[in-house]
Amino acid sequence: MTGHQRRRSIHIGGFKHVNPIPNACRIGNLVMSGVILGRDPATNAMPESLDAQCANMFAHMKATVEAAGGTTDDIIKMTVWLKDRSQRGPVNVEWLKMFPDEHSRPARHALPMDNMDGGALVQCDFTAVID
Repeated sequence: MTGHQRRRSIHIGGFKHVNPIPNACRIGNLVMSGVILGRDPATNAMPESLDAQCANMFAHMKATVEAAGGTTDDIIKMTVWLKDRSQRGPVNVEWLKMFPDEHSRPARHALPMDNMDGGALVQCDFTAVID
């Protein structure tokens, strides 16, 4: 099996990276995303509010794991970077919508990040294991 057949780039419509990299990559049952921002999928504009950015970011995460052949139930870890790490409320709102069962949630870690570009207030990446 060659590297090209073994490793599969995952792309979604509505959210693309500026650089020539995919939204995620899958090898076997493991999926790892690149950075996911909260841009509006229709306009590609960055909303001003953290709430809107979080809603878009979680929607992009869902679309990415589904494009890889899985569901949000396959997400095992999420890392979130916040411009203001004390502002986790909007992240938790979307988190609880996506992962309502307290006995079946991914691990999550939030980190501060001062130098986000383009008006971003939050970004994330995730790892999923798809059976």
